[in-house]
Amino acid sequence: MAEIQPIRAWRYNAGLSQRIDEYVSPLFDVVSAKQRELLYQNPLNSIHLSVPRGDDAAGEALRRLTEWQQSGVVEQDALAGIYVYYQYFRLAGSQREYCRKGFMCHIRAYDWAEKVVLRHENTLPTAVNDRAELLARTQFQTSATHGLYRDEDFELERYCDEAILDPLCQTEEDYQGARDVLAVIQDATVIRRFQEVLSQRQVILADGHHRYEGSLAYRQARMAAEPNHNGHEPWHYHLMYLTNAAADDLRILPTHRLLLELPGNITDAELLERLGQWFTVTSREDAFALPEIIAGKPWAFGLYLGGQPYKLRLKPEVHDQLAWDTTPEVKALDLTVLHYFVLERVLGIVGPDAQRQWSGITYVRNFPECLQRVDSGEARAAIITNEVTMDEVERVCQSGAVMPPKSTFFYPKTLGGLLFTSIRDDEPVPYAPFNPGL
Repeated sequence: MAEIQPIRAWRYNAGLSQRIDEYVSPLFDVVSAKQRELLYQNPLNSIHLSVPRGDDAAGEALRRLTEWQQSGVVEQDALAGIYVYYQYFRLAGSQREYCRKGFMCHIRAYDWAEKVVLRHENTLPTAVNDRAELLARTQFQTSATHGLYRDEDFELERYCDEAILDPLCQTEEDYQGARDVLAVIQDATVIRRFQEVLSQRQVILADGHHRYEGSLAYRQARMAAEPNHNGHEPWHYHLMYLTNAAADDLRILPTHRLLLELPGNITDAELLERLGQWFTVTSREDAFALPEIIAGKPWAFGLYLGGQPYKLRLKPEVHDQLAWDTTPEVKALDLTVLHYFVLERVLGIVGPDAQRQWSGITYVRNFPECLQRVDSGEARAAIITNEVTMDEVERVCQSGAVMPPKSTFFYPKTLGGLLFTSIRDDEPVPYAPFNPGL
């Protein structure tokens, strides 16, 4: 199954690491344009490597990286290791402090057909090409994708818990309110055990499909150009943050659908009438109670329309009419029901491709924001959803299919800038691949 390798990470020097909050950066698609501009104003922020700007953005990233390496802004650790990464956080309305435990390493960039790394969403070719070009120019990995393995025994967490007692650096509080802590394991025997455990596991890609496919595209291009490669060159590998899918601290938050317009000038009354063909539509009193009303109920949604909240529940007998060519595991999802019966059958946006391109829908994670944008007239309606469960993610991935867009929001998001890794040709692979037969 999955082959992982320890890494000799490049990190901000010791002085800068003491103020790591100033240099880490969020994933590009989870912060506002205003927040991004503030990051770009810091000439040493990691966003200049992960999401460079300019007419030759990849060339600008390479220029800045070279400057940082030569001036000592970033330095490479002397020994290879597995880098432990913990995120401490709270959820709105809860006093519990969660801790998502994981570790960063290199993983072989497996093609999807090998069924070692499994995906759950589609990608956009332009975004993949952008990531592949950046990787080809810099040969530097600037932010880890997020992968999930399952270990009911929680064996690796014991080593991580010991390592995290001696952190390399930590944030006070990142943009999402989490505290991020980085440590390292450099014991060769322990590292080998990490390799052994992962060699028996598949990995589900939680976040970073475009970056992972960028690594795939780069690896495929290098293999085609170098048919005599030995299979262990650094460019075969990809930087990934791995967490245990069996952990309770792995949270997936819902992403609601905001309808900015209704096609064909559909009135509110017409929308309710059309929905009634497929759903039991019940008027409710309190819009803020919608998440609780639908919680845990399959094929149930909240609707906020014209200042009035409703509960929608698919009529069970109509589910068999879901005609998309996909697996039973995908058809069973709440969001598939929503996209098929609401977007296609009620609104006439036919098929997943048309729905991805339709400008009349946007995706919002903040529930009060959904109500506010409808009340302000910015949107016609909000559809409130339940979160996808980890069990559903695993079943869909094992089926070989993908989910509707914006199905999962794994929380909290990982940060860029805690460490970087090189896949340059002269970068040695620290350990021989683990072979369970030896």
